[in-house]
Amino acid sequence: MSFKEFFQTEVKPALMKELGLSNSFAVPNIVKVVLNVGAGEAVTNKNVIAKIQEQISMIAGQKAVITKARKSVSAFKIREGLPIGVKVTLRGNRMYEFLQKFITIVIPRLRDFKGIDDNAVDAHGNLNIGFTEQTLFPEIEYDKVDKLRGLQITVVTTAKDKKKGRLLFEKLGVAFKK
Repeated sequence: MSFKEFFQTEVKPALMKELGLSNSFAVPNIVKVVLNVGAGEAVTNKNVIAKIQEQISMIAGQKAVITKARKSVSAFKIREGLPIGVKVTLRGNRMYEFLQKFITIVIPRLRDFKGIDDNAVDAHGNLNIGFTEQTLFPEIEYDKVDKLRGLQITVVTTAKDKKKGRLLFEKLGVAFKK
């Protein structure tokens, strides 16, 4: 059973029952997953962005986009239009495949994992998690990594508040701190 089928047949009916909803369209859904890596070192080393883009594309299974600075910041030597990061937005089947890998493989690989902090779910029901290294993902070979870089993962939902968002992620199998 694919993760999308699991969501439709197991998670959605359970959420509908627990939240007391009669309309299946009112059940919180996952809209998209965004992976983002900021690279401040790209100011001095031009090859960094290409390496990050390659790694994020391998993790996501989709080509990553280079993000550019919107404003110049002289304190950080950043000029407007300078490439400073990489991001990729996943929707549809790729999103569900990524979520399955994220929940079943990546999160259990975290050292001393006691659950995701309750503050990771924002007031709109979206999950925001930051990682200190990209080697947690099975696609990344540790020997080929030039430098450990952090990445941010945001899972955007249709949940209206924090309680419904957290409930959605609990039903998907995300472990939260007690």
